[in-house]
Amino acid sequence: MKKFILLLAFLPANLAFSQEIPSLQNIGNRKTSSLNGKWNYIVDLYETGYYNFHLDQYDRKMDFQMGAYYFNYHSPNKQDLVEYDFDKSPVMNIPGDWNSQTKDLFYYEGTVWFKRSFDYSLKAGKRLFLNFGAVNYKADVYLNGIKLGAHTGGFTSFSFEVSAIIKNKNNFLVVKVDNKRQKDAVPSTNTDWWNYGGITRDITLIETEEAFIEDYSIQLGKQDSTKINGYIRVNNARPQDSVMIRIPELNISYKSIIAADSLVNFEFSGRNIKYWTPGSPKLYRVLLQYNNQTLEDEVGFRTIATDGGKILLNGRLVFLKGICMHEENAKGGRGNSKEDALRLLSWAKELGCNYVRLAHYPHNENIIRLADKMGLLVWEEIPVYWTIDFKNPATYRNAETQLKDMIARDKNRAAVIIWSMANETPLSAERTKFITDLISVAREKDPTRLISAALLSESKDGIHTINDPLGAYIDLVAFNQYLGWYGGNLEDAEKIKWSSIYNKPLIVSEFGGDARQGLHGSKYDRWNEEFQEYLYIQNLKMIDKIPNLAGLSPWILVDFRSPRRLLPGIQDGYNRKGLISNEGKKKKAFWIMKKYYQNKP
Repeated sequence: MKKFILLLAFLPANLAFSQEIPSLQNIGNRKTSSLNGKWNYIVDLYETGYYNFHLDQYDRKMDFQMGAYYFNYHSPNKQDLVEYDFDKSPVMNIPGDWNSQTKDLFYYEGTVWFKRSFDYSLKAGKRLFLNFGAVNYKADVYLNGIKLGAHTGGFTSFSFEVSAIIKNKNNFLVVKVDNKRQKDAVPSTNTDWWNYGGITRDITLIETEEAFIEDYSIQLGKQDSTKINGYIRVNNARPQDSVMIRIPELNISYKSIIAADSLVNFEFSGRNIKYWTPGSPKLYRVLLQYNNQTLEDEVGFRTIATDGGKILLNGRLVFLKGICMHEENAKGGRGNSKEDALRLLSWAKELGCNYVRLAHYPHNENIIRLADKMGLLVWEEIPVYWTIDFKNPATYRNAETQLKDMIARDKNRAAVIIWSMANETPLSAERTKFITDLISVAREKDPTRLISAALLSESKDGIHTINDPLGAYIDLVAFNQYLGWYGGNLEDAEKIKWSSIYNKPLIVSEFGGDARQGLHGSKYDRWNEEFQEYLYIQNLKMIDKIPNLAGLSPWILVDFRSPRRLLPGIQDGYNRKGLISNEGKKKKAFWIMKKYYQNKP
């Protein structure tokens, strides 16, 4: 017991409760060690390991508490009362959600503690960072009994420096994960997807030098596509240090002295570049060099812009042939592997897509990098979904942080062309200010990409109108509509008229209807494949008549789990709007959509 008291007594205060740092970029090309694998876990419904019986939070008392799970305490005294033992507790695969791995936790929402022990020899002059790809929803992180910090938000990465805490032997990392839905959270309590709890993405140790390249941005100039510009930020840079950018295939070598703010802002000629396109997703090997260190990446160069009702990729007209998708694996759990990403994107390519909408949260980095290589344009969004607490400043700060984290990770991926701020949010002054403030942040952080949000339309006298005030602030006016499923007559589809008060490209960001794969019958009866097929045929007739139509992304590629969808024998806990069943079998509507894209220029 004394060793914990002594450790905390001599530890600098800022380490005992440190703040998370911005996640290091391009982790896959750094010196790393994985902490993935089997982790012990304890289900803690009453949060017994976090609070005492008077609800005092253990990690705020700053002294040893035998009941605090993060101490991972093993008493040498058999008279001590210790009511937990990670080493005797069951194990779970990490990364992974607890819902799909443990039958008893299928519907569980609450706290689960995870523990992993490991050794690590950190040499003098080196630094070590701990990165989590994502934890849903709130994570409290402890290393060797010391709180590193906490992170809120289920789909973005976060890091802590652990250089001063790591030991050669017997380190223990403990993570308290809480996925309870909260009214002031982002997303809020009401969604149409499964609330997978757990450490759902990779856990990585990243070793660096004392000073190293922390972050960078490199892309074509917004105003002049013959120039490559951006920045490099060096952590702990020394005066008069320099960095070099090399793109061997283009014979580019650019060297610059680091400024006092640890930044290098650069611009140099990018003539003779072969542009990244879906048909030819050219990626260049880029080398960032600093102090005998080289950080390597693969970067594509392209421009994206709008002109009236048109989308221009590299100055040429492009029509977005898309599909929406959720991040689930073949077994009905949270998807997190490269294999999961390849499975989904291969189906999108087979459908004839040049674009995917990743709904309704930032997806795993695997799928973004694979889209870069496969030539699929990407819409990314944050989970400002349906009705969240738009009046709450803390909720806004949470949403803004998730937005910044999403942009920070994926800003160098050519495939990403759209940052989306929200989905199907109800009109109010507070909501509009909330989202327009997010738009301002997105434009400041990345002025090169398009901004959108999935809106709703108004219907009156057979005319559907898009007049949401957000349309004035976004580059692409996207909207969701479900003719024939949530109202409307499919027989009248060709007679329906659409109008928009904005002369901007229009994207049908969602449409569709449910069908149980293998269920057949009349095209006028819900739930069977013939009905879904007819719904797609009629919707596409209507969609083709929408003015300024620049693309579409039907809802959705694959059936996905949702606790809202309970109809026995049909839904059974799945949203059945997929063109492919959760077992991987294609429905009749898949072939309708594929033919439509084949015939679309």
